[in-house]
Amino acid sequence: LSSRKRCQSIKPSLEKIKVYARGWLNYYGIASMKSNIDDINGCLYHRIRMCIWKQWKKPRTKYKNLVKLGIPEHYASTIANSRRKYWYISNNKAVIWALNKERLINSGFYDLATAYQSVHVNY
Repeated sequence: LSSRKRCQSIKPSLEKIKVYARGWLNYYGIASMKSNIDDINGCLYHRIRMCIWKQWKKPRTKYKNLVKLGIPEHYASTIANSRRKYWYISNNKAVIWALNKERLINSGFYDLATAYQSVHVNY
């Protein structure tokens, strides 16, 4: 659902993930799997940050977007001009801080941990 090849537009993939995760949680919501949900949630956040980083393509765009999100200019230029691959950079502290959970949830990401808590309490 969040393929590395198809990271062109993040909104449709967020909607697909939301539908899939909602059905998955409704089916497995009875089980006690809080630690597994946290692991899956962390992987999904990492993958979404990677797709967003890949979407920004050029170093100039990466720099501008990082500065808009509150990263200091000297650190943003270092990260934007880095030759590291998408997966490595998406786990960088500054990128994690710029694309934090609150911003991703506000943009439409379905947080599995909060959804699991609401489903699991009902059982």
